[in-house]
Amino acid sequence: MNIVLCCAAGMSTSMLVAKMKTEAQKRQLAVQIDAVPVAEFERIIDAADVVLLGPQVQFEAARLTAIASPLGKPVAVIDMMDYGTMRGDKVLDKALALMPS
Repeated sequence: MNIVLCCAAGMSTSMLVAKMKTEAQKRQLAVQIDAVPVAEFERIIDAADVVLLGPQVQFEAARLTAIASPLGKPVAVIDMMDYGTMRGDKVLDKALALMPS
């Protein structure tokens, strides 16, 4: 299971990735979680199972969804409150809920 978070530059999101990884370890989930700048979306989409967008790049959601949908890859925007307060557990829950079965 490969979860990718996209944001403007990949900096603040990397802190959220660390919290998500900690939560995944607590739950004994085998997941790969990475943060990349939104500019790298097209390079990473094939390897991703789910893509979550930071609130600062939500304006890109429609364009990125159009690219990802034909590949069966869900794209969603991270809740601004969960992002701002670095709630790794909530963001992980969102990614897991979007995971294709």
